[in-house]
Amino acid sequence: MDISPLPPDWSLIQSFLSVAEAGSLSAAARALGRSQPSLGRDIRALESQLGATLFDRHARGLRPSATGARLLPHARRMREEIAAIALTAAGEAQQLAGTVRITASVFVAHYLLPPVLAEIRTAEPAIQIDLMPSDDSENLLFRAADIAVRMYRPTHPDLIARHVGDVPMGIFAARSYLERAGRPQRIEDLRAHAIVGFDRNPLILSSMRAQGWVVDRDFFAIRCDNQATYWELVRAGCGIGFTQAQVGRADPLVEEVELGLTLPALPMWLTAPELMRRTPRIARVWSLLFDGLQAQLGSRPEG
Repeated sequence: MDISPLPPDWSLIQSFLSVAEAGSLSAAARALGRSQPSLGRDIRALESQLGATLFDRHARGLRPSATGARLLPHARRMREEIAAIALTAAGEAQQLAGTVRITASVFVAHYLLPPVLAEIRTAEPAIQIDLMPSDDSENLLFRAADIAVRMYRPTHPDLIARHVGDVPMGIFAARSYLERAGRPQRIEDLRAHAIVGFDRNPLILSSMRAQGWVVDRDFFAIRCDNQATYWELVRAGCGIGFTQAQVGRADPLVEEVELGLTLPALPMWLTAPELMRRTPRIARVWSLLFDGLQAQLGSRPEG
């Protein structure tokens, strides 16, 4: 009698994918919230089931072997199918109750979302909110979150997106800094001031270059990529910096620096998996979140 081999357990395939994409057991363990030894056991178990070596060691960790590389596209398709099953099942839930997971950048989560989420909780007390502040792009298709607030328009065909509005930017400094260092009147005056910039993020540098200022990261007196911490550095008086205008203008510790510049606005989008968007509790939070963020931005409602 011909007995076909049993397919590998999905949990083992998931471990294989995580290690292959992260490049090491330690990085994959951090991503999955698991221990490195347990992931190692999963890889050995899968290799035993398949009768093949899936990884080769190199100086910086692990890379898929020839066999592992051939299996990767199949494993990724398996992940997509399992995610689709989970999304379809979750999308059938019809109760206006339960949990909705929202992800947004650390800055938006810290400075914009709390009053909006308070209003959502008042309107719908049976819905719990999980807020995930992260500057990484969480994968909505794999249920990392139900709704994301993004500063760019997602393009994946299985995601829906709605433009909330454009976030105006401004130049700000702590009143304590300006009283100590003086108030610049022209853009050229910035060369005599301490400027708070980003570390590896090129956004501020590219914006300055677009205004005709060719500078490098050494132009900045202090650098930080975490935008919530960045703003606290400005508030503390470390120098002149850039932030979302409505946040800066609402802060009594800082003052807007008017230099006659028009800074490019940041687009804000809500996005969610199309299947999940039909779930009543997610649809309700989506609507309330959209209205609340538009009120924060002072945007005109869409037709």
